Amino acid sequence: MRRLGSWLGDNADGAIALVLAAAVGVIGMLPDGALSDDLRDQFISSGTLLVLALLTTAILRDRWRQEPMEDAIRETFTATSGTLSVLPDRIERLEGVVAEAQRALADMSVLHVLNSADETAKAHADARRDTDRWIFKGGTGTYLRAVTLPECVAAARRDRRALLMRLEILDPTNEEACGAYASFRRSMSQDPDGTGEVWTAERTRKEAYATILAACWHQQRFGLLDITVGLSATMTTFRWDQSASSLIITGEDPRRALLARRGSFYYEWCSTELRASLDQARRVPIELARPLPLGDEPTIEEARKLFETLGVPLPRAFGERDVADIIRKALRAKNPYV
Repeated sequence: MRRLGSWLGDNADGAIALVLAAAVGVIGMLPDGALSDDLRDQFISSGTLLVLALLTTAILRDRWRQEPMEDAIRETFTATSGTLSVLPDRIERLEGVVAEAQRALADMSVLHVLNSADETAKAHADARRDTDRWIFKGGTGTYLRAVTLPECVAAARRDRRALLMRLEILDPTNEEACGAYASFRRSMSQDPDGTGEVWTAERTRKEAYATILAACWHQQRFGLLDITVGLSATMTTFRWDQSASSLIITGEDPRRALLARRGSFYYEWCSTELRASLDQARRVPIELARPLPLGDEPTIEEARKLFETLGVPLPRAFGERDVADIIRKALRAKNPYV
């Protein structure tokens, strides 16, 4: 009832006009004789005029009510147009924020932690596949000689494409650095590694010499191999392996490693770091080894002459057995992680 009373209060003129129109209609339908013709005509004419007056009043009232509404709508449109004028700038800023967030997520998504030796081995295999370059920085390059270098050369030879390799290892003529490296490896584990040997200063020097010999030997047999070897006076506890597609960083434990994809900021940062580090290392003049003969199984004399020519002479204490051990490590290196 309250709702009906409120409606009648807001629409009284329309309701009265409706009632009068109904009354006029009823009077017009009365049978002849119920009212005199003059009274009926007068009542119908007056009622009709009254209904028209009420309808006119309702129309004028509605227009009066609409004017403030139109003003409000006009003001709303004015305010909205102002907001819409700055909306493109806000949308552009929002797109910039979204793009930055996407780049941050992309960088996070390409830095992966490898939690097993199998994952690390698979990452290395994927990195070697179809790569035209390899940058290495580490201790002596044992895994590099056993797996990376021969497999990358074999793939490049098969595809008849050039291969660029940049290697930075410990300087085998630096006894202090080699001794520090051996002490560090032994402090991590006293047991022999996958090669069946324990780490000593002598073994460290032999492994580094073997990497230099392997680089020269492979270059003589594959003319499209562009290889550089730098010798560092300081040891590192990490090993960096960077291919055209990824960067793999391993430590003492091969079950844990980091993998960064090309295009990430971390990949680019490490690429700059590796180049700068190699520039500071003592470069081995590999090009001087080209005219020197190295057989499929280099002799002890060939190996000694090679190291003398390259400016990294073998220690005087190294006998024939030691040189033969270096040759074996260079050409038939064992995977230390098997």
